[in-house]
Amino acid sequence: MSAAAPTPEPRPFAVHALTALLAVTALATAAVEWLNWYYAADGGYALFVRTGWALLRSLLFLVLIFHLWRGRQGAAPFGLILAVTTIFSVARLVVPKQGYPALPGIAGFAVVALLCLGVVLLLYRSASVREYLARPRTRWWIGRDGIQRRPVEPRPHVPGWVLTTRVAVFSYSALMLVACVVSVGLLFDGRPALLPLIVVWFVFALVVSYVALFLSIFLVKGRRWARVLLVGLTLGVLLVHLPLCAALLGADGLVRDGGPLLVAAVLALWGLWRAGRNGHFTQAPANPAREPSNA
Repeated sequence: MSAAAPTPEPRPFAVHALTALLAVTALATAAVEWLNWYYAADGGYALFVRTGWALLRSLLFLVLIFHLWRGRQGAAPFGLILAVTTIFSVARLVVPKQGYPALPGIAGFAVVALLCLGVVLLLYRSASVREYLARPRTRWWIGRDGIQRRPVEPRPHVPGWVLTTRVAVFSYSALMLVACVVSVGLLFDGRPALLPLIVVWFVFALVVSYVALFLSIFLVKGRRWARVLLVGLTLGVLLVHLPLCAALLGADGLVRDGGPLLVAAVLALWGLWRAGRNGHFTQAPANPAREPSNA
């Protein structure tokens, strides 16, 4: 005989409002990106790649909704990085290479910027949302008494700035790959000699993704050496990515493809500084009971 499953706690109104705002932001972002493609007079391969990536990024708002409804702590920093990079992504598509941007594009950018600002404000300023994301986690269990929803052991608290840094460094690889794919168009413009350099750029972006994943694991655990290596990784990414954008894609590519990564790097470094200032890298081990005893 199975026990009746308990009714889950209702979500606060602010969570429902934020969910609706995220859905509207995703639709508005996709609409503005399509509108810019329609009005662009200097389209081409580069604009096609950047617009395609921007449309894929708009789907990440749906992923954020999933994390929000599950009450995951990482929803807030994920939303911050997504909102900031979305604003820069839309801005680089609205501004043409020559002349002035179309009026519908400017209006669309303003709408997206206001929506993203609203998302960040609700994630970080709404007490109901913060309490919902900090609530104890529960899972469904199957036992002798049937199917029940029980609380699980809470994970060690991770400061928000650490999670922000983690999300920011994860974005390095994707931002580099977009610029790398844009530079592939140079091969079809009669510059095949650039192929080795583009391949190295591509491989470097993939290596960065694995290194960032490895270091982020120890960053959450408060290891100082992970903090130092992440600073080195961030500086190394900037020293490689920005010059390549300038050399292969020109000043326009440096702004459009180097700017978003620079913003992500600043957020990552700022997060590391704030986490260190709050004592995250001097705290005791997360699970002291598992540490070997000296007795």
